[in-house]
Amino acid sequence: MLDVLWEDNHLLFVNKPAGVPSQGDSTGDVHLLEMAEEYIRVKYKKPGAAYVGLVHRIDRPVSGVVLFAKTSKALTRLNDIFRDKENIKIYHALTSIPLLEESGTLEHYLIKDSETHRAHAYNQPRGAAKHSVMHYKLLASLAGRYLYEITLETGRFHQIRAQLSKVGCPIIGDLKYGAKNNLPDRSIALHAHSLITPHVVRDMPSVSVHAPYPRKQWWGLFKDDLMKKGPKKYR
Repeated sequence: MLDVLWEDNHLLFVNKPAGVPSQGDSTGDVHLLEMAEEYIRVKYKKPGAAYVGLVHRIDRPVSGVVLFAKTSKALTRLNDIFRDKENIKIYHALTSIPLLEESGTLEHYLIKDSETHRAHAYNQPRGAAKHSVMHYKLLASLAGRYLYEITLETGRFHQIRAQLSKVGCPIIGDLKYGAKNNLPDRSIALHAHSLITPHVVRDMPSVSVHAPYPRKQWWGLFKDDLMKKGPKKYR
């Protein structure tokens, strides 16, 4: 069942469960895009296939906010917004090892290895590696778990996973990037918590949507007081 966070005539924000792919892949598993299409078809009693445009993706083992467009015009506008980095994406991550500082910025150079489907991070420029910047802040720590808020300045393949691994603080459950143990559901403790974006209708206020934490033991240690079911709007 699709967990809809907020929608209007143009936008559809949903909370993706960990383990569900954002779109179809070689596994043939049910994916979020087809779930959104079915939701629109049933809710609005549309004959045949419903139009839903995929604006962005988050990794399969990651949970959190994903935005879809409900019209082709909205998709075009959202593609421009994401390309021009006019929005803000905020993630929450759990690690079992703290970073050296409670807040700061990580800068690396990342390159994607297509054979291993993994990103490699370097401290200095190297070949085709792309400059990658993320900002972090410690929100809470409890029982050997550290909760960080992460804001991306760049959007690279596996950026958060690779950069945290590079500084010796892999995300809990992320075996691909150095975690010692997996989680029971094979997710990783990375959650796309908030998405703040201009609306596709230019004279409408921007929209900020937050996704609740998964109901899992490792997230249940922390209370998310920022969570609200509807979006905040502001000029």
